Amino acid sequence: QVQFVESGGGLVQPGGSLRLSCAASGSIFSIYVMGWYRQAPGKQRELVARVNIIGITNYADSVKGRFTISRDNGKNTVYLQMNSLKFEDTAVYYCNSVPESSWGQGTQVTVSS
Repeated sequence: QVQFVESGGGLVQPGGSLRLSCAASGSIFSIYVMGWYRQAPGKQRELVARVNIIGITNYADSVKGRFTISRDNGKNTVYLQMNSLKFEDTAVYYCNSVPESSWGQGTQVTVSS
């Protein structure tokens, strides 16, 4: 089973940007849809962005126009470019297949002034 390791989180001011990376332990070429999920304190984990094997993307309304998901099948890596960050984007971010398999540790994103 492919494992995922997320990185790139941190503390950023509102309006700032971050780029998250997700390194897979094996090939993601056979995973038709990859996604980025997030879980804010006291809330359920939600899918915020997904990309299929040919690069077609889909976003939650809350991040549409601000986040961009991409995948590099050759490097077994998935990215999430996050721009115009808001306080409400604060969460632990995870990557996983869609539907999900086993979860990694995630990476913390904190938007604060």
